[in-house]
Amino acid sequence: MRKFFGTDGIRGEANKPPIDVKTAMRVGQAIAHVFGKGEGRSRVVIGRDTRVSGSALESALAAGICSMGGDVYLAGVLPTPAVSFIAENINADAGIVISASHNPFQDNGIKIFGGDGYKLPDEKEEEIESFILGDELDSLLPDGREIGRVHHMDDASGRYVVFAKNAFPRNLSVKGLKLVLDVGNGATYQVGPTAFSELGADIDTLHKSPDGFNINLNCGSQHTEDLRARVVEVGAAAGLAFDGDGDRLIAVDETGQELTGDQILLILANASRNAGTLRSDLLVTTVMSNIGLTVACKEQGFGYHASKVGDRYVLEDMKRLGSVMGGEESGHIILLDHHTTGDGIIAAMRLVAAMVQEAKPLSELAGLMRVFPQKLINVEVASKPAVESLPELVKVIKEVEAELGDEGRVLVRFSGTQNVCRVMVEGPSDEVTQKYCETVVAAVKQAMG
Repeated sequence: MRKFFGTDGIRGEANKPPIDVKTAMRVGQAIAHVFGKGEGRSRVVIGRDTRVSGSALESALAAGICSMGGDVYLAGVLPTPAVSFIAENINADAGIVISASHNPFQDNGIKIFGGDGYKLPDEKEEEIESFILGDELDSLLPDGREIGRVHHMDDASGRYVVFAKNAFPRNLSVKGLKLVLDVGNGATYQVGPTAFSELGADIDTLHKSPDGFNINLNCGSQHTEDLRARVVEVGAAAGLAFDGDGDRLIAVDETGQELTGDQILLILANASRNAGTLRSDLLVTTVMSNIGLTVACKEQGFGYHASKVGDRYVLEDMKRLGSVMGGEESGHIILLDHHTTGDGIIAAMRLVAAMVQEAKPLSELAGLMRVFPQKLINVEVASKPAVESLPELVKVIKEVEAELGDEGRVLVRFSGTQNVCRVMVEGPSDEVTQKYCETVVAAVKQAMG
């Protein structure tokens, strides 16, 4: 059991271990050593979202890296996928993102990419963690002549905007197309509107004034109420919502109806196949994806594979199976023909391109998939044992699954980043789904004492 790293880096409440400056400095030292070992001075890019705690953690990480002889390149406020791109673009050894994604402002996190732009494999994270927990780092500190330097990157956002725009096909045009963007007071608040405006779209932007505390606050991909209303109000062709660190996308069609990540993924796959640019007919998602995607893939002739929850595991299976399109129901979309990680802005570029290419409104494209009613309830827990070790809970799950048959399913799992048990039920109707979800939730609470 790893102490620091979860399914998406290190996560926790800011200014408390492990997301405090003392630990962050040690994380920086460990990263500099692991990536500089045998290769000389390491070069590490650091980017962050708009949380008030980001600056302190950025300084601590930079101090740790420099103290171990590494050089730091500060990219400023940038989406997670932008930092991944910049790390590869400038031939750095690693990239660090300071963000807690869609979590509220009081949380923060540290995510690490390799110099190739990919998230680290478990073994690399375990190596870094061993140095954080061990006593060896202090003895490895170089002398004063070898201390690293901090460099400020003034062109990081511009580099990424160009990269993101290249995801939009050159033979298509969005000139004059009305789009509403909800940037969630987060990391996309500058680069998102800039990228779409430079393509010629008519952009209306919501929640674009971060103050350190309002990231994800009743806005962005988790809260689309304002976006849905504005799309209808201004007659936009679509609404595009990003989370705090910009690695996920949730879309709203012209009628104000919200699309899921599953629907977006199917739309992108179908459009790419129609354009003759899809290199594989296999879609990789997770066990959290709606059962409707499985049905739609069969109807549309796409192969389908469900990975463990977490975009890193989706990516691993995509590479292993030769797929170029994958993602999560939550809106993480990975398009390996353009980027090494999930990217909300690039997914949005491709979604808008699909609308233009197919010459159809987004509501019609969304009809490729029937979304089965789904209910998700998070239960706060003090511990996270294996579900299989709770026999009474397993019994209730099997009973509910038997009742649902082929018209639904049950998924119970503990979050990798929060102390919650996620209970998800899909069924043939809202009423049935709600009833069975509450049944399983009651069983979870009883099993957990």
